[in-house]
Amino acid sequence: MHAAKPRSASASPRSFPASYPESAYDTMSDPHSRESAHVTRRILVIFALLAALVACCALTWHVAWQRGIDELRRNAAARVDRTTNTLKSTLDRYEYLPYLLSRHPVVQNALDHPDQANVERANRYLEDLNARAHATNTYLIRANGICVAASNWNAGDSFVGVDYNFRPYFVDAVKGSVGRFFGIGTISVEPGYYISQPVYREGSHDVIGVAVVKLNLEWLTGADASEPLIVTDDHGVIFLSSVPAWKYHTVRPLPQKIEASVYETRQYAQQPITPLPMSIVNTLEGGAQIVRVGGGRNAPSYLATRRSIGEPDWQLITMAPLDPVENEATNAVIVTALVFVSLCLLAFYWRMRRARVREMIRSREMLQSAYAELNQRVAERTADLSDANAQLTKEVNERTRAEQDLRAAHDELIQASKLAALGQMAAGITHELNQPLAALRSFSDNTRVLIDRGDQDAARENLEAIASLTERMGNITNQLKLFVTKARPKNARADVARALRNVVSMLRPRLKNVALDIAPELSGDAAPIFVRCEDLRLEQVFINLIGNALDAVASCDKPRVIVELAATEHVIDIIVRDNGPGIPADALPRLFEPFFTTKEMGHGLGLGLAISSAIARDYAGTLVARNREAPIVADGPEGGTQADADHSHGAEFVLTLRRA
Repeated sequence: MHAAKPRSASASPRSFPASYPESAYDTMSDPHSRESAHVTRRILVIFALLAALVACCALTWHVAWQRGIDELRRNAAARVDRTTNTLKSTLDRYEYLPYLLSRHPVVQNALDHPDQANVERANRYLEDLNARAHATNTYLIRANGICVAASNWNAGDSFVGVDYNFRPYFVDAVKGSVGRFFGIGTISVEPGYYISQPVYREGSHDVIGVAVVKLNLEWLTGADASEPLIVTDDHGVIFLSSVPAWKYHTVRPLPQKIEASVYETRQYAQQPITPLPMSIVNTLEGGAQIVRVGGGRNAPSYLATRRSIGEPDWQLITMAPLDPVENEATNAVIVTALVFVSLCLLAFYWRMRRARVREMIRSREMLQSAYAELNQRVAERTADLSDANAQLTKEVNERTRAEQDLRAAHDELIQASKLAALGQMAAGITHELNQPLAALRSFSDNTRVLIDRGDQDAARENLEAIASLTERMGNITNQLKLFVTKARPKNARADVARALRNVVSMLRPRLKNVALDIAPELSGDAAPIFVRCEDLRLEQVFINLIGNALDAVASCDKPRVIVELAATEHVIDIIVRDNGPGIPADALPRLFEPFFTTKEMGHGLGLGLAISSAIARDYAGTLVARNREAPIVADGPEGGTQADADHSHGAEFVLTLRRA
């Protein structure tokens, strides 16, 4: 509204009177001048509002602080009066107990005639009296200062036999007056209040000893832990305090003479008596004071309220923390500031409402435009993702089909390897079966003739021979049956020695002219060694490795095959070596490829090593081929050793499997 008039004046300057000053017209029409005046007005308003806020907060703080202090002072006065009455009533209740003790015959006899019977009777009496009166300790001191009987006579820290000449309560009682004293015990090392009375000999005014009652007043400081409570003696030394760190400090400087007397009487067990760092900030009506304990600006402040006990000359002081008052005043200031700021913001809100509405309408239009653009981008991105997803699905399907084809080819390779090994065994099995069959025919004809002749013994021997030949043929055919049996799961285990024996039995015809050395650990008498592999698949690997070794040594003058074992805690290495010509260097990288072979056409399909390597990988093992670096040494004719005639180093295959 204020900006409209200058605009209209600027739009039509000729409407002003001719007498209107040109300088005034230029000032109002200048945009920079209008902006400067507007900023100045805003700054003045802000300073005025800040001044009003500070004044309101200061007034609120003063009122809240004064009201809180008054309430705290009334509560502190009631608390200190209540605590003072409680302490005085406790002291008054035990004031007459030492006097009654001094008049008892048992006490007088123990002090006047301290023989064993009188002392023992006094100890029993004091123990019973102390338990019934709920005092801390009760004891008797002779005029020479030595304790002769005590309620704790049978305890480890008994007072009996202790010299108390230096204690003020003993000195006062020996002089004929009542002794009152607070201090730390020299034997028990526990603080307490001591009341003593002189004990007179019956019928005279001679003091024969002192009766003492000790009270523990520590319960007083634990009555209300929310506000510190201290009790000072007649010298201003704090001997009771709900704050342990304040104990044995003074509320006012201690004269040197008094300090020396405190140390001499061992009133506080030689504790260092130092002033409490307490400073008086303000003295209020009624004698209450605002004090600060400690140094620095962050030291805690308290409202100290004092009351005198009377007899003894003690002073009880309650220290009410000022934190609640300060917190309440702070909260009141915060509430006032919030209310003031809320009113200012409410006024500002009504002024800015139209501008905000216009800004919201503009923002809504921009947001709708952004939403439209975002939807378009999302649609484009969704189309791209759909195309990528379709392409990925197509590739996944192709990969799945390729894996299925590879798995089928792998199974076919295994089957082809079995058939190849089966073909290699056919000749040996045929030879092994022909000989027992011919013998069976001969034994059966002879048995028929022997039965006709009546020679039962000879016929029985022939029948036993027929049974042995039948069992041998069953073992041979059983090997062939086991070879084609379906494999067990991969978590099966196999005995290495047993699998090797089965393979040697199947390859026996090819081993007639070959020296086969097997490690002693793989003999029939050794303990079984188990590996993680299915036994039939392990036999298949052995057939391929030993069969290849036999093919390699076929042209050697002294063919030799060695099977060794190297065992560790977790794996087993089975090494098959030969003394053949070795593996050509160009064939080593391709040795485990399917259909790769170094044999002549018709002597192998090139699948044995590929299948054996796959079996080892299936059971987390490895199969490695390499040429030997040194020749195999055979036993010499005279007990020595000699190398093979051809000096060939040969090849070796290392099968590594996990222990079962």
